[in-house]
Amino acid sequence: MITDLIAGLFMIAGTFLMFLAGLGLLRMPDLLMRMHATTKAGAMGIGLVMIGVALHFLEAGVTARVLIIVLFVMLTAPVAAHTIGRAGYFVGVPLWEGMLKDELKGRYDAETHTLASPPEHQNKEP
Repeated sequence: MITDLIAGLFMIAGTFLMFLAGLGLLRMPDLLMRMHATTKAGAMGIGLVMIGVALHFLEAGVTARVLIIVLFVMLTAPVAAHTIGRAGYFVGVPLWEGMLKDELKGRYDAETHTLASPPEHQNKEP
């Protein structure tokens, strides 16, 4: 009885986080911010829903599958978001006008598709 209540709370919290991920996808102004919103909230939401599933069933087989699913999502979502964000930047998807800093500007060579290292004076601490 109490296990079902806790499982339900995990599922509701996960659903709320996935709703926030969808809302962030619609409301954020550029690709990089959309990727951030969907990756963070979506991965955490899926994790919480899966924990709720494991608590609801309380079986070793289901729990093992849940752990594998959560591990897979936590490992692949940030890598996929980074790759898509990097591809969007290099293709020329416009950034938000309010962006304060673009550390890659001027360092990417579109002809050779290489990224130059920052100048040495930027790497040294004051």
